Amino acid sequence: MNHFDYRDGVLHAEEVSVATIAAEVGTPVYIYSTATLLRHFQVFAEAVPEGSLVAYAVKANGNLAVIRTLAEAGAGADVVSQGELRRALAGGVSPDKIVFSGVGKTAEELSYALEQGIFSINVESEPELEALSVIAASKGVTASIAIRVNPDVDARTHAKISTGKGENKFGVPIDRMPDLAKRCAELPGISLKGIAVHIGSQITDLGPLEAAYGRVFDMCETLRAAGHAVERADLGGGLGVPYVMNAPHPPLPSDYGQMVRRISAGKNLRLVFEPGRLIVANAGILVSRAVYVKHGASRDFLVLDAGMNDLIRPAMYDAHHDVIPVMNAGRTEQAYDVVGPVCETGDTFARGRVLPGFEAGDLAAILSAGAYGSAQASEYNARPLVPEVLVNGKDWSVIRARPTYEEMLARDRLPTWLS
Repeated sequence: MNHFDYRDGVLHAEEVSVATIAAEVGTPVYIYSTATLLRHFQVFAEAVPEGSLVAYAVKANGNLAVIRTLAEAGAGADVVSQGELRRALAGGVSPDKIVFSGVGKTAEELSYALEQGIFSINVESEPELEALSVIAASKGVTASIAIRVNPDVDARTHAKISTGKGENKFGVPIDRMPDLAKRCAELPGISLKGIAVHIGSQITDLGPLEAAYGRVFDMCETLRAAGHAVERADLGGGLGVPYVMNAPHPPLPSDYGQMVRRISAGKNLRLVFEPGRLIVANAGILVSRAVYVKHGASRDFLVLDAGMNDLIRPAMYDAHHDVIPVMNAGRTEQAYDVVGPVCETGDTFARGRVLPGFEAGDLAAILSAGAYGSAQASEYNARPLVPEVLVNGKDWSVIRARPTYEEMLARDRLPTWLS
């Protein structure tokens, strides 16, 4: 469910006209719905076992206003860099609700995380474990950790967002866990609290998740039998979201929660979850203006002022995003390739998509763009980053402004021999 709908033929974000925002802020522009963010978080939190930590995956959308909205609702944060950790803290997330994941944490990042006293550092390799021990011991502190295992389970999702197969870079082989637990007991500054797993993103079948979780719970029992005080399991995120209207939807959070409750019953483990896309994807849209309707030799092109630098998912993952008109009256359907202005053939949002007819100047909304939209945006082709707007009922605010060309240019520095 989201809070974007038509009122008198005009698309609204909650109670605010999308056309009004576009007129005042310009296009392209990202628009997020507070009501949708809160609903998605609450539905997920209510579905999983009581007492679980729901740590929002900041990589999906790191805007401080988004983080603060979720933090005030009780969310923790899953971060994968010092920058994201700083964002989570600046957004009001309590350190004791922050999980630090990621396969390439530097010594500087590990040191900063220890200084903040976060809930867990999810260690992804033996070299990271050894490095963390040295840093923690030098500071006279103990690092609370989980070790991320790779269960060699195929999530049956896009290859570029599959993270739990044996050939993927993430985690350690699960059968190495007993030896690693023993090593944790030997190392200074290390307290092994649990096991973490994350097998991929946009997962639409609960079977792989259940298989991976079963392996994790079995390993927790094995470690306990060997005398290790394992008390939690971080089950990651990855549950898919609906990107295509009027198509079968992925399992609901309630379905997922029932599965988790069933297989975790009696395990006496505190569970941690890291949803990102599930919370923010359908809480955001990218609004763009048609620059031209171009009639090609074999097809018509709807040329938007948003490009792949603003929303790279279709170019990177061949991802589908529904495209709808902001003004939805008196239109005859027509097939378009929906493209942007970037000088790449891959700058294409849709091919042969049948849409209500567009004319130059019309506004289009690209749906389900709240996750990995602004977060992956760039200034390719020297195009300014897209501004972001948060709507809350009748109120709305720019939560990240579009930089000016002067601000873009001012970040560059000419060396003395050129100045």
